[in-house]
Amino acid sequence: MARGNNLERPLGNAFWLLGAVVLALLPAPLLVVIWVSFSGDNYLIVPPSEYSLRWYAEFFSSAKWLQSLGISVALALVVAIATTAISLFAALAVEKVKPRARAAFEFLVLLPLIFPHAAMAIALRAANTDLKINATFIGLVIAHIILSVPFCYRPIAVNLRKLDPALREAAMSLGGGPAYTLRKVVLPLLRPGIVTSLWFSFIISFDEVNMTVFLVGTQFATLPVNIYAHLADSADPLIAAISTFLIFVTIALVVVLQRTVGLQVFVDMENRVSEKVKPKVKSR
Repeated sequence: MARGNNLERPLGNAFWLLGAVVLALLPAPLLVVIWVSFSGDNYLIVPPSEYSLRWYAEFFSSAKWLQSLGISVALALVVAIATTAISLFAALAVEKVKPRARAAFEFLVLLPLIFPHAAMAIALRAANTDLKINATFIGLVIAHIILSVPFCYRPIAVNLRKLDPALREAAMSLGGGPAYTLRKVVLPLLRPGIVTSLWFSFIISFDEVNMTVFLVGTQFATLPVNIYAHLADSADPLIAAISTFLIFVTIALVVVLQRTVGLQVFVDMENRVSEKVKPKVKSR
């Protein structure tokens, strides 16, 4: 027993050390990007030979970059609102259907996760051309909604299934109609799922490039698409400055999400999925 304990301690310390090293290395690429963004050199070099805010000034003074940033923000806002509304109505519509029909519907909702983004973009480009909305803002909105719905439907659906049916029954028994009950009882209780869906769809739309690069035109482009195009022509620290800006924006959004609704909704969603899997495993 003494030998076993003597062996377990070094192994435990080694695993803790390995875990600490891995955790320390995970943010290393982000830290390098932030470091290089303050370079005054004309090209990417680590470590920088001089430090400057030159590339931040170029980003915030460029009409091209600011226009693409505005397009990305506007696009993400429209997509977030539309995707959340679609996900909310879909979750409410399938709440009381049979389990098999609900499972089939949720499979259809998750289908965009199966197909490669490039293949979906080519199909959407052909469809948008037929509808005469190719290389337009509305065409991008439709594409981003299709891409975002699988990620935004689940938080609302899980939050809805956690609601106590007795609350709605009590509201109805006290004279509240379906619309009143939905507005005054259901929607306030769904706030965590709705806010999570809004943030998720906003971040997904704002950062999307794989599909968007096939759907933009010469008139306008989103910020990620311009970043992709700039990297093909240049290797200056401008992209590092823009990436640093986006890193801090994303961190700010996550902090706001944590402070408003918390991240518990994702833990609950994972637990619910695990509960569905366990009975199947036992039956086997």
